[in-house]
Amino acid sequence: MAAHLDPLSALVTALEREHIIPDVLPPSFTPSVLFSIVYPNGKEVILGNEFLVEETLDEPSISFTPLNIPSEQAGDNSTPGEEVSYTLAMLDPDAPTRKDPIYITFRHWLVTGLKSPQHKNATNTAPDMIALKSKPDTTPYRPPGPRPNSGLHRYIFLLFQEPTGIKDGFTVPADAPEHGAALEERRSWNAIDFGKKYGLKLVGVNFFLMRSTTLTE
Repeated sequence: MAAHLDPLSALVTALEREHIIPDVLPPSFTPSVLFSIVYPNGKEVILGNEFLVEETLDEPSISFTPLNIPSEQAGDNSTPGEEVSYTLAMLDPDAPTRKDPIYITFRHWLVTGLKSPQHKNATNTAPDMIALKSKPDTTPYRPPGPRPNSGLHRYIFLLFQEPTGIKDGFTVPADAPEHGAALEERRSWNAIDFGKKYGLKLVGVNFFLMRSTTLTE
């Protein structure tokens, strides 16, 4: 019973249910941070709830769960006295379809330099938990647009803890492919390899589902 009450265990169960583990994430993944994604219309991403295309047109905000925000010394990438920052990636592993994902994964959004507001307001009330953006988006937000008759898509948000000790914080190099915003430049991107390349530690995941429209002749 206790496992069902543990939100981190519930997260892993949801990832396994939708085969995000092992399709995208390794079975060894262990989450340590909970976060939510909230669209401007107020709808929140909750571990596999369904969205309509029109509900995801505008860039969402990232909000940390108050009881699960790591301290300044949390995680393997931080040292005492340094503020933790994060990179968020949004991707679709089911492009163009889940049965034939030749573009796995499609990069919808990538933003670095996200900071917890925990040091700005000690009360940690819900409205104050929205992540602070300190840098322009590396890959600008592109809303979901699944092809008609392409079935159910999983849209996944990966939260990476950034390495510390970098002057002015972590930034993706200007010549890196992640700055490519064109449709073709977003395809076939491996977020896990990206994280390993830059010393990012995957600490959290969230996701929603979207059904494509069905066209009939």
